[in-house]
Amino acid sequence: MDIELLKNLVDYGVIGLLGLMSFIALWFWVERVLFYKTLDISKYNTKEALEIDVTNNINIISTFGSNAPYIGLLGTVFGIIITFYVMGQSGDLDAKMIMTSLALALKATAMGLLVAIPSIIFYNHLSRRIEVILAKWDIYQKEKLAN
Repeated sequence: MDIELLKNLVDYGVIGLLGLMSFIALWFWVERVLFYKTLDISKYNTKEALEIDVTNNINIISTFGSNAPYIGLLGTVFGIIITFYVMGQSGDLDAKMIMTSLALALKATAMGLLVAIPSIIFYNHLSRRIEVILAKWDIYQKEKLAN
């Protein structure tokens, strides 16, 4: 396999996957926020049914937040392997080429962090909203029983 093709596959594959993960995490966060705004807790007879509805899709956001750095790191490792392979094949130890290649390999790790940080923020925001919704349901049930 051509090394340039492999390099492009690693670059575009990892960056593309991380971009897709970022879009999906943002999509699910927006979907959940909009769902919570229209949620009517009085329509739920059991807390479990409410909990099932309010926690839908947040595990995806958490998974992306926790795994994006590893995907980015994998891209960086592949980039470094390709850099060393090219250096070994060419026999050229040009410092400029080495530093440029290694710097470009690190972009995958940076992208992984750019996906992970907002995803974890989204997840934590939704987790707190879920806690509040479930507490409001408990309060609603107590008030319903008191009346």
